[in-house]
Amino acid sequence: MGVPCVRVPREAGEETRQRLAEANLVDDGYDITVVDGQLYVPVTDPTAVPSDFTVVEADPPVREGQTMPADALDFDPSYERIGDVAIVDEDDDERARMIADAIMGSDLPVRAVLNRASKIKGEQRVRDWDILAGEGTEVTHREYGCTFDLDLAEVYFSPRLATERHRVTKQVGEGEQTFDMFAGVGPFAIPFAKRGASCVGTDINETAIEYLQANAERNGVADRMTGICGDVREVAGEYEDWADRVVMNLPHSADEFLETAVRLAADECVVHYYDIQHEDDLFGPGQKAIRAAAEPAYDVTVETRHTVRSYAPKEHNIVLDVRLTR
Repeated sequence: MGVPCVRVPREAGEETRQRLAEANLVDDGYDITVVDGQLYVPVTDPTAVPSDFTVVEADPPVREGQTMPADALDFDPSYERIGDVAIVDEDDDERARMIADAIMGSDLPVRAVLNRASKIKGEQRVRDWDILAGEGTEVTHREYGCTFDLDLAEVYFSPRLATERHRVTKQVGEGEQTFDMFAGVGPFAIPFAKRGASCVGTDINETAIEYLQANAERNGVADRMTGICGDVREVAGEYEDWADRVVMNLPHSADEFLETAVRLAADECVVHYYDIQHEDDLFGPGQKAIRAAAEPAYDVTVETRHTVRSYAPKEHNIVLDVRLTR
């Protein structure tokens, strides 16, 4: 079986490698190779690669002298990395610890291994973790030129949404007024601010807002970033008719906050509405809910209907990019 690789012309190689590295997608276990003027960059998750790249299967050599977790096991383990922490999702404790030992014994730049011990739960969307090796749950994550400190046990964060966040960020213009209703540690808001936008981010998780503010400082955008701890429905009164762009990344219950999003919207506003829906009707419920909240005060134009990723059997995480015009 081949290794998934991004294939680009050799002259575009360094720019490509940097973009993939910033998204934490480069597979360190294999060498980057050149064949017939084409560069092949091994990647860890082909589904997360930006759509403007071509992903193919190739046969790059294993990095010389580099030991990988599979070398110590009789199978190829599944894991993902956030910064210098590896994450596994195993129900069998013995298997989980065996994988953790193999990861720590490999040449991967990992200082700790965590196992998911619960599903995401509660209003603050956090989960429990078992620390299998190393210490602590705080990590530093790098993504498309931004750096985020966070504690996986205290805040919600998904590295799998890196490509989606980058897709939205590329739409942001200098001078825009943007509002992230469920901001977390800032993976939408801070890249927006780096593009010259003014950003307000709210979250009910006080720890997330503390990280948001620290991350704004770290990324040099504190002067364009306002973090507010609280329910966005109670905060919105201070920002009525203000936002040129609103992010609603709360897929299971964003519909409950649509009236608030409409209050925030300026005369023209793009709303990025995230939802979880059955494959039989991915976009219909969201479109209906948005129109019910915004019309007749606004004309509603659905500009993008996009499936972000599979969520569960026959269910998908989707996004609607919707333009509201008063």
